[in-house]
Amino acid sequence: MNKQSKPAKLLINLYWHMHQPDYRDSITGEYVLPWTYLHAIKDYSDMVYHLEANPKARVSFNFVPILLDQIEDYATQFKVGKITSIKDPILRLLGTPDLWVITPEECTLIKDSCFKSYHEKMLKPFPAYVRLYEMFQFLTRDGNDDLSYLSGQYLADLLVWYHLAWMGESVRQNSVLVQNLMTKGKQFTNEDRQALFHKVGELITDLIPRYKALAESGQIELTSTPYHHPILPLLLDFNATKDAMPYAPMPANSHYVGGEARAITHLQDAQNSHQRRFGHNPIGMWPSEGAVSRQCLLLMGQQGVKWAASGEGVLANSLLKSNAMKPLDARSDYLYKAYRVSDDDHSIVCFFRDDKLSDKIGFEYQKIHSTEAVADFIRHLEHIQSNHAHPENPVVSIILDGENAWEYYPYNGHYFLTELYQALANHPDIDMVTPSQVLQAIDSNNKIDNKNGYQVYCGNLPQIAAGSWVYGTFSTWIGSHEKNRGWDLLCEAKLAFDQVIQSGALNLAEQAQAETQLAVCEGSDWFWWMGDVNAAQSVTSFDALYRRNLSNLYRLLKLPIPKTLSQPISIGSKTEFSENAGTMRRGAA
Repeated sequence: MNKQSKPAKLLINLYWHMHQPDYRDSITGEYVLPWTYLHAIKDYSDMVYHLEANPKARVSFNFVPILLDQIEDYATQFKVGKITSIKDPILRLLGTPDLWVITPEECTLIKDSCFKSYHEKMLKPFPAYVRLYEMFQFLTRDGNDDLSYLSGQYLADLLVWYHLAWMGESVRQNSVLVQNLMTKGKQFTNEDRQALFHKVGELITDLIPRYKALAESGQIELTSTPYHHPILPLLLDFNATKDAMPYAPMPANSHYVGGEARAITHLQDAQNSHQRRFGHNPIGMWPSEGAVSRQCLLLMGQQGVKWAASGEGVLANSLLKSNAMKPLDARSDYLYKAYRVSDDDHSIVCFFRDDKLSDKIGFEYQKIHSTEAVADFIRHLEHIQSNHAHPENPVVSIILDGENAWEYYPYNGHYFLTELYQALANHPDIDMVTPSQVLQAIDSNNKIDNKNGYQVYCGNLPQIAAGSWVYGTFSTWIGSHEKNRGWDLLCEAKLAFDQVIQSGALNLAEQAQAETQLAVCEGSDWFWWMGDVNAAQSVTSFDALYRRNLSNLYRLLKLPIPKTLSQPISIGSKTEFSENAGTMRRGAA
């Protein structure tokens, strides 16, 4: 009897998605919400650090272009070197010399902003920060809100602790300044705040160059997303919703007029952004929210995109749609491979995430010790590899939010990620790969045989059941009263936009500004937050910003602002949801 051959190595495609919508008011240039720069100093700085610290690890990062725009915008503001050049009010207040003479509105902004975080991991570990919170609770109990007792020193300490709490763990462990401030704990001086302010600027300014350096070394692959993160299949056809939600209520408008042209613009602008920043077009793209349809994927292929990715639910639904009379094979037989979607003229290769393993990182491992979590993850991969009954290498795609999960981990996920990369990079039966590595040598027989000796099967997917990485549907963005209302308001604004452009009432510069504002309004985030599945505080912020964006579009078109935009679209739920505060969704319901 011949000795049984060893199962093929498992290839892990670990892919982190980084995304924030445009938080700027397009008229004033002011930032309405601070999440871009806060995630920059916490998550984006930590995530690149882990790769710098472990050169053997290989992963992919997806950056939405509008996020990179904002990071560059913050960096430019710091280069000017004046507090007045800072367009984010919270960041500007951190660097404001005298907090005893700020306006009541600025005082209220500090109070409303500087306790926003997951308190269990970002407030409670810091006793001095807890004391500030307890003082605030005392002053505001029984419905009172007398801010006159909040001194300039209190506000200074609160601003410093807010930024220290949002600081990446890699920064805490390596910055003497941050360590000294945390040790000092209170009575922070203007010099302390200025030093911290400039540290924030340093971290933001260095971010894109750090990622670019790793990409140029070949350690990471950088990819893009349609520019302002729209749900492309819905821009193309609202009826794509029906593939996975046949009975979903739909917007009053039957379709988004000119959606294909708008989708192409988002794709081309993303490619231009990547070319400008990184010297070449992205080989692959993460469609916003992994939202795909056959029309969408072929359009991406037409624009030169070589690979894309989506969720496991989309793959399962698509296999059923492609083979209506055939039940699904075992999950392990269909999930761990690449698939080609093509027509007579264009094709694109697709990878589909392992929802269970991706969601373990996103939602489960935060609750257990990092060593136990990593061991569990490796056991699952080893099980997949040892039970893989084919000569080809199984490709396991782990795709998830690369920023919002870490707020819920101890130490911003520092020890989990350190141990995870070490375990993966040093495992004898696992190789860390990027999608483009898998793609490079796919031959006409749908096999690859590259310098590493990999063989990966690439199947054909004749049909795509339109959906996203969230539940395999578009339910997060369309199909409820509030979300449909959001689409109807956008459809009405688009019709107004088309009429004004066709009339010739705007000059070329004004047209360009209005088109950029339209693109902002087409982003997915506004629809994500509408509805009663999210907490009211978050819904209120994004609802107001969406209506502000639509109002600014009408202003740029030199049209009256519809009165309907003064009324909230959605109010959310009074219940505070504990699972990642609505910023993330599981792949399966």
